[in-house]
Amino acid sequence: MKGGYPQRIVCLTEEPTEVLYALGEQDRIVGISGFTVRPTRARREKPRVSAFSSAKIERILELQPDFVIGFSDIQADIAQTLIKARVEVWISNHRSVEGILGYVKRLGALVGVADRAAHYAGELELQLEKVRMRSAAIGRRPRVYFEEWNDPMISGIRWVSELIHVAGGDDIFQERAVNPLAKDRILADSAEILRRAPDIVLGSWCGKRFRPEQVANRPGWQDVPAVRQGELHEIKSPLILQPGSAALTDGLQAIHQVILRWADRNAKGD
Repeated sequence: MKGGYPQRIVCLTEEPTEVLYALGEQDRIVGISGFTVRPTRARREKPRVSAFSSAKIERILELQPDFVIGFSDIQADIAQTLIKARVEVWISNHRSVEGILGYVKRLGALVGVADRAAHYAGELELQLEKVRMRSAAIGRRPRVYFEEWNDPMISGIRWVSELIHVAGGDDIFQERAVNPLAKDRILADSAEILRRAPDIVLGSWCGKRFRPEQVANRPGWQDVPAVRQGELHEIKSPLILQPGSAALTDGLQAIHQVILRWADRNAKGD
């Protein structure tokens, strides 16, 4: 620690890495998650020391971190092991757009750049508001089904549902999105999806490519409006399934562009 703030930070997930780079504090990072793709330079500059539910504990300890940042109860065992080794650990557990903005501010405060982090969070909020205002011009909001996984089918988490709304659509499983655990968002079968007749299907199959043709060929799906109109789109998981700033920027824009194109085609009667 220097001046009471950590100087050697290990990030067990991507979002603290992206935020610290955005704040100009990347020199403090000494280790990152192997799943980190943003910013791209981080993979060249920092050693990869963890997956999501596992980590190279000995390697982390060799880096002599004074602060380790992780996310959710899934990393509880990693955190416990490091805490027993007398390493300070912060596990965040935010699951909403407001939570992501708060996370940026808290992380900035923890490393001693609270003002810079508050400014960055303000920029993210401004981008959200700009998209929200553009979305207000859409005539009919499309019904959107977001699929986080295909087998079993899992609907979107809360921040994804909220970003769909900001982008101009309505998540057909908004009531399920409040469940933080994926197991509580499992859809036993397609019946309820078919009944809610989504206009757009967004797929982000965590860690693997979304296959729209597989979705279109599911029994009974041929009459779903999204399938009839060819509105099955992939949102890359690093853009939307990490509860960090990427979701509020590139992830939101990717969803918004899909919805704008849908709205334009429907306005023309296509």
